Amino acid sequence: MEELSTVLLRTLFSYFFLLIIMRLMGKRELGKLSVFDVVISIMLAEMAAMAIEDVDKPAILYYIPMLLIGLLEIGLAYFALKSKKFRDVVAGSADLIIENGEIREDAMRRNRLNMDDLMVHLRQKDVKNIADVEFAVMEPTGQMSVFLKEQKDTVTREDMGIADSKPVSPVFYKGLPIPLILDGKVREEALGKIGQNQLWLKREIRKYGIKDIREVSFCSIDERGIMFLDKKDKPLQ
Repeated sequence: MEELSTVLLRTLFSYFFLLIIMRLMGKRELGKLSVFDVVISIMLAEMAAMAIEDVDKPAILYYIPMLLIGLLEIGLAYFALKSKKFRDVVAGSADLIIENGEIREDAMRRNRLNMDDLMVHLRQKDVKNIADVEFAVMEPTGQMSVFLKEQKDTVTREDMGIADSKPVSPVFYKGLPIPLILDGKVREEALGKIGQNQLWLKREIRKYGIKDIREVSFCSIDERGIMFLDKKDKPLQ
């Protein structure tokens, strides 16, 4: 009975102790925490759980480190306000994933993103066609900010820095845009869904001045027959 009352008292104290520390650390929405904030939150939660469960040890042994972590977070937040470089090191910085309608593969690699991950982020922003995106920014919180093109009815080679736009052959299907090429590899099942083959695909990408499918980083087509194509970045010399 005595052990139960100790646990209950420690639970109540831990709750209000954590509440005070979190309020002192500042207000942030869940899902908008930086990696550093997530680590701090996990450490505080673990210490609070140990303080409740380990009744054989004095609770002060856990509450002092929790208080120290809270003060450390407040101090680091103060320095982050004063120094942009320090803020970038601790919390990370935003990174352009799509710039002027073109996918930045170097940024994709830095953020450990593949094309499927990028499409998931865009769908979460109610964007079904990558061709409609002018800019996409990976925020330090891991969320993506997406800015659409002013006119997103069609995508021409001019949008992608390629001259002499030509219309894409009509394709008739219903649904989300279908990736046809991922990292230089053709998705045969995707071509089957739109009733086309590699010969048709090669003919279409030649309109963009591309002779080899392996030069393509990403290619998709939507239900209107509008194709989005992004060439692989040239290797650094």
